[in-house]
Amino acid sequence: MSNSMWGGRFSEGPAAIMEEINASIDFDRKLYRQDIEGSKAHAAMLAAQGIIGADDAEKIREGLDTILREIEDGSFKFSRALEDIHLNIESRLKELIGDAAGRLHTARSRNDQVATDFRLYVRDVIDGVDAALHELQVVLADKAFAHAGQVMPGFTHLQSAQPVTFGHHLLAYVEMIARDRGRFQDARKRLNENPLGAAALAGTSFPIDRFATSAALGFDRPTANSLDSVSDRDFAIETLSAASLCAIHLSRFAEEIVIWSSAQFRFVRLSDKFTTGSSIMPQKRNPDAAELVRAKTGRIIGAETALKIVMKGLPLAYQKDMQEDKEQAFDAFESLELVIAATTGMVRDLEPEAANLKKAAGSGFSTATDLADWLVRVAGLPFRDAHHVTGRIVAIAAERGVELNRMPLADMQAVHGAITDAVYSVLTVDKSVKSRTSYGGTSPKNVRAQAKRWQRALAREAARRS
Repeated sequence: MSNSMWGGRFSEGPAAIMEEINASIDFDRKLYRQDIEGSKAHAAMLAAQGIIGADDAEKIREGLDTILREIEDGSFKFSRALEDIHLNIESRLKELIGDAAGRLHTARSRNDQVATDFRLYVRDVIDGVDAALHELQVVLADKAFAHAGQVMPGFTHLQSAQPVTFGHHLLAYVEMIARDRGRFQDARKRLNENPLGAAALAGTSFPIDRFATSAALGFDRPTANSLDSVSDRDFAIETLSAASLCAIHLSRFAEEIVIWSSAQFRFVRLSDKFTTGSSIMPQKRNPDAAELVRAKTGRIIGAETALKIVMKGLPLAYQKDMQEDKEQAFDAFESLELVIAATTGMVRDLEPEAANLKKAAGSGFSTATDLADWLVRVAGLPFRDAHHVTGRIVAIAAERGVELNRMPLADMQAVHGAITDAVYSVLTVDKSVKSRTSYGGTSPKNVRAQAKRWQRALAREAARRS
């Protein structure tokens, strides 16, 4: 049996395998709200332009409202034979209001319809992600302020480097997330153009008002080229790119949580809410939430790569390949929203193990740079000479198994005679972090100021939204 939505061109129905590969309703039903929103705006514009009658437009509006309620209460019957969300809604609309339903598709195509729906969906995703990232920043900034003076080891190459503070470390992620939010906001600005009215690829001969539908749907303006309008998926790729980089940042933090919560580090405690046990080892508290944040990043990056590969060889304008733009994108965006929520929860409940952090901060000769700086500042050595002297002292300390702040003065003076007992004032981890007062440095005073700055900025943003 032919698909009645196709009119008279086809006399036979599709093969079973064709239906299987062609149908997208199993996943694009997620666009139902955006599809109905776009159809209502289109019908209202058609009536305002005198292209369809006001009575028909009202019937269409009422019918679409009924369909929205049916989908949301679960009574709507989706059909794979009708392929996609657009034809499923249009078919049900015809059942509800009769021939007036056929007027809705005047001056549009499924090509511009799906482009509009997908833009609306991605825009909604960006708004939701931005709100979630704002909350994560608030939690990180609050935690950073509370632990601005908590000393911990700073690492390079995952080797002990210099002491930093726990608050300073958390603020690094606040900065990363700020850049993530900026990328999402930039993507939103570029996607916020309306393809509705581009029709199949060439525009339409009907006297439509694309500025009216743009205003109704919250777009800044209509798209300017009908070919580009229906064939563009840059907005999805760009948003997936922002999602990928955001997920990478969250994955890096998740990796640190996994390491920090291990028995070998014991830097932080995770609550029972975000850990699991073992079926055989009763002592285990596994950081599964962090591990899954780390793992789901692969799905998000994969979705970006997959869509780029779909688009890379497509001539203008619309191609059926572009049906593959949504399923993995939906999964990626849902995964991102999940990992943001999980990370926010972990940070909110996470508590640093102060004694272990401080002990670790002093290991690995982490104040060696402070010794070199002291030799420059007090003894007047060029930094390269100070670096060499400090390296010799570190080698002796390593051989004897003592930290720098416990090295006998005589042994240090044997390496360089200008060293006095005043050097011990810079060799503790507390003194080290307090000395890092350069802008952006880890001194507790700096960290409190930066955390407070973020708290105020995020609070002002929340007030503007409310």
